[in-house]
Amino acid sequence: MLLDLIKDDLKIAMKAKDSLVVSTLRMITSEIKNIEINNRSSSNPGIVDDSSIIQLLSKMIKQRKESSEIYKNSNRDDLEKKENEEIKIIQKYMPIQIDESKIDTIILEAIKQTNSSEIRDMGKVMSFLKENYSGQMDFGKVSGMLKTKLNS
Repeated sequence: MLLDLIKDDLKIAMKAKDSLVVSTLRMITSEIKNIEINNRSSSNPGIVDDSSIIQLLSKMIKQRKESSEIYKNSNRDDLEKKENEEIKIIQKYMPIQIDESKIDTIILEAIKQTNSSEIRDMGKVMSFLKENYSGQMDFGKVSGMLKTKLNS
């Protein structure tokens, strides 16, 4: 499980006294713990699955990219560098990104699988893609590509 891998890497980083890796992995485990707590109920122990962790990691990467851009525009190279290093650490736990040349084929297959033909079916196709390819593609770009396909 992805959480076990993150915890193991945290122990290794702590032994190596790598403070940036330790703080980044602690931040990830803390966010995962928050999700577990929020998901708890009387019948559900609140265990987080890998797809939820991947969604969390995607969100964290996006936040760091935005912060990095702000720091770059503010000439804060030290903070920009830290954000970019955190992105590299987080990306180690993300699934391999699908090549853009294959995304077109995947979109066409998703349209076919969901029996979609109009722009109003976009939500159905996007949810199918997110369910099957979470963390493996940039859904911002995919959305634009899908819109083009459904309009034509």
